[in-house]
Amino acid sequence: MQVKATDRLVKSSVQKLNIIADLIRKENVNDAMLQLEFCKRKASKNLQNILKSAIANSQNNFGMDIDKLYVKEVKIGKSLTLKRSMVRARGRINRINKPFSRVTIIVEERG
Repeated sequence: MQVKATDRLVKSSVQKLNIIADLIRKENVNDAMLQLEFCKRKASKNLQNILKSAIANSQNNFGMDIDKLYVKEVKIGKSLTLKRSMVRARGRINRINKPFSRVTIIVEERG
C-alpha cells in the first residue's frame, strides 16, 4: 500500500529541490530523515516536513510499521510563479521570476 503527502507551495525552484530529492529516493525513511536533517540547503527543511507528514499518514491512517517504510517516489513539479520587476539603468525594467514548486512524497512498506 502506498501513502503520500503533498505540499503545493514550496518556495524553491524545481532544479534546487531535485538535488535534495535525489538524496532520499529509494531510501529507508530513517535514512532519508537523517539525510535531510544534515543537509545544508534551505529547502531540505520543507522536504523533511513533507516526509514527516507522509510517515504520520501511514502510521495513523493505515497502521503501517515505520521501520519497514521506504521512500518509493519523490515527485517535484512546477507550481505558480511570482513575477516581480527591478528597475535598471536608463529607465529599463528587468523581470524577476520567483518560482514555487509542488512536491509529492510517496512512501511504501517493504516486504
